[in-house]
Amino acid sequence: MSGSDDKPRGSLLDALKDRSRVVSSEIGATVPRGLRIATAYSWRLLVVAAAAAVAIWLIIQLKLLVIPLLIAILITALLSPGFGWMLRHRVPRWLAIVVSVLTTLAVVSGLMWLVIWQVTREWPSVSERTVEAVAEFRQYLIQGPLHLTAGQIDDLLGQAWSLIQEQAGVLWSGALAIGTTIGHVATGALLTLFILLTLLADGAGIWRWSTRLFPRRARPAVDGAARAGWVTVVNYARTQLLVATIDAIGIGLGAFFLGVPLAIPIAVLVFLGAFIPIVGAVLTGAVAVFLALVYNGPWIALWMLVVVLGVQQLEGHVLQPLLMGSAVKVHPLAVVLVVAGGALIAGIPGALFAVPLAAFVNVVAVYLGDRAWETGAAPPSGDLIWSTVPRPRRTPA
Repeated sequence: MSGSDDKPRGSLLDALKDRSRVVSSEIGATVPRGLRIATAYSWRLLVVAAAAAVAIWLIIQLKLLVIPLLIAILITALLSPGFGWMLRHRVPRWLAIVVSVLTTLAVVSGLMWLVIWQVTREWPSVSERTVEAVAEFRQYLIQGPLHLTAGQIDDLLGQAWSLIQEQAGVLWSGALAIGTTIGHVATGALLTLFILLTLLADGAGIWRWSTRLFPRRARPAVDGAARAGWVTVVNYARTQLLVATIDAIGIGLGAFFLGVPLAIPIAVLVFLGAFIPIVGAVLTGAVAVFLALVYNGPWIALWMLVVVLGVQQLEGHVLQPLLMGSAVKVHPLAVVLVVAGGALIAGIPGALFAVPLAAFVNVVAVYLGDRAWETGAAPPSGDLIWSTVPRPRRTPA
């Protein structure tokens, strides 16, 4: 009896499954082909977006490790041409590392010394001019359209001071937070230096180990794509260094000849800000215009604005299209969008690393899409960290 009962039950289940398949096929036949294709792309894009969101979340959580790693990689890309030149001319690797690191530290220390020297030298006049500017602003509040009295201004200052005293606990917590940030910066600097030395000393070994994490058949594709992306990052770093130097010299000389105080700190600030393409130089140039307005008056500020705009036009219409366009292979509109997106996601570090990451991803995607590793051509060379991964033997036709 049990066998006869199981057979009709199995037949019923099979009939229901067949009916479900028929209904599904009938429904699928009525769905337009374009909608089916759009649906297939949509769920795949959702999976990719979810994976990207998880990756971004992990990067943000591990930012104290990720940021020093990215800074070290970017500095490695900056040092790559000179370091590779020394290796090609049979300079011992340890000596090339010492020369590269000491030269970098000497340049950074020299810039910091120039900034401190000029700030110390011009601080008396700057502080005096600050007092005069505050007095002029106070006089404007009294005689300007607001028509405030001296007593009202003193009352406002007293209220501000009382607010500061009431918020002393908050300010103290903020000071502790700043101290913690300084500790994080110091730790990050040491970690960056350690990673930089490791990449210069044994970058090839690190890359060989990294490629072993992928299946054997995928290693040639990973190796070729990473080499192509690394060459793009090196070109970006070298070109951005040139662009930042030109921006700093142009705006710094303009500030010097116009008599704007702190011309060297302005130039250094422009140099650092220019590593955030398009956006950084604009913001640092605005600081130069503001200083000219406060310390030199509106006419000098107007001429300072002309200098900043002239340098920006040179960068935007000559340097970026000719140099950065060929180095990064990313459209200027995409550069602006990725910088804005990186700033929204991760602040200043996001804006700093957005363009090289976008350039790297773009080149890697094009390399993999073209299946360039199957053409038999050697992948782009890397003098610094990329090692040669054995390529598969091509079977004769």
